Amino acid sequence: MILDDFIVATKTGLFCRYGDFYLDPKEIVKYAVISHAHGDHAIGGNLNVYCTEATALFMKHRYKKFAGGEFFLKAYEEAFVLNGVKISFIPAGHILGSAMILMEYEGIKYLYTGDYKLQPDDTCEPIEYVQADVLITETTFADPNTRHPAAEEEILKLNATQSNILLGAYALGKCQRLISLMNKYCPEKRILVHHSMMPFVKIYEQKGIDMGKYEMYDRKVMKNNHTNMVYLVPPMVFRSYFRAINVIRVFATGWKHLQNNNEIQLYVSDHADWEDIIYTIGQVKPTEVWTNHGDGLQLKNHYENSLVVKLLT
Repeated sequence: MILDDFIVATKTGLFCRYGDFYLDPKEIVKYAVISHAHGDHAIGGNLNVYCTEATALFMKHRYKKFAGGEFFLKAYEEAFVLNGVKISFIPAGHILGSAMILMEYEGIKYLYTGDYKLQPDDTCEPIEYVQADVLITETTFADPNTRHPAAEEEILKLNATQSNILLGAYALGKCQRLISLMNKYCPEKRILVHHSMMPFVKIYEQKGIDMGKYEMYDRKVMKNNHTNMVYLVPPMVFRSYFRAINVIRVFATGWKHLQNNNEIQLYVSDHADWEDIIYTIGQVKPTEVWTNHGDGLQLKNHYENSLVVKLLT
């Protein structure tokens, strides 16, 4: 029997009281099971952290000695038991080391997706599907009108100009994916990377990901070369350079409102869109879908005659 309160949303995060642990807690807890290393899912300071090795490396870089008490590193599909709940990590395809969290208790399987994507990405493990009785899915882009175009086609837009480009992107995941895509599809471009992004790029390489060619940003290089330079910067730097001259401003994101005022719109998202969420539900074959991170109302309406959909948040 599915336990309706197996996972409950609290101000601290998603709590499993049957196993006394939190999924991606927002506040420091005793037992934290972490899906991936983005800051809105992985805070520092938890006493016991269960995650993949790549996630731990990213967290330890970001939070240094405050990353957490003890880390318990788990390979994909390696089952372990935490306070009576059997858990395993399944590749989520979101960023390097990202995992869906499969929990089994009293014969019922609950699958928490964390963030996930179905699009191909050479810089992280591809998503894998397992069947579960309950799918707890993110609904960041759960809107029938949202369709993410192929990243391979979007990146070709950068070839439309020889002007230097200021390219804004998240430092972890998006940055590395863009470097890889540009190396493959924009061979004329010379990629300069902001210093704050470099440690994450190096961890990708440490984990065996071939990033291709890139170099640390050097002001002189950008100043002396007026064509085909791409300066990859994190969002805060991108916003602070709003008066930058002699560059075309581009920000890589699935969100339309963040594309405003940019000369080139680059729709590269690391999340599942509407069709991807529907496809994932078809693969997992759950009896119930619980939604998280975003608005699950349209999903609830879509399945009103065929599937139980519960809005967790």
